[in-house]
Amino acid sequence: MTPFGEAVRRLRARKGVSQKEMAEALNVSPAYLSALEHGKRGLPTFDLLQRIAGYFNIIWDEAEELFLLARSSDPRVVIDTSGLPPEYTEFANRLARRIRELDSAEIARLSALLENGGKGDGKAS
Repeated sequence: MTPFGEAVRRLRARKGVSQKEMAEALNVSPAYLSALEHGKRGLPTFDLLQRIAGYFNIIWDEAEELFLLARSSDPRVVIDTSGLPPEYTEFANRLARRIRELDSAEIARLSALLENGGKGDGKAS
């Protein structure tokens, strides 16, 4: 599941609606909505994101957070290393091959390193 999928699931639970009910209201198939929640589909369109925000009648700040989550939830990530030194391409490919082997602590350390702009020891605080 993606961060966006988790957010949509929480919103559905808060409203007390099923995927089928939500899909019908948004004019999408229940299968598509399920695949979107489970990270088996790419990013939703901006139009669909707006319809989701409207469906849940969420305030602007919460809608903006939902849109940001959608942008960081694409399960089919492409890293363009063209024009970068060879070690960048090698690193991106190694990460792609090994990402499923990383545990949550390793992901947290890498995330902290990225948050710090590559500075510091990468330890999560």
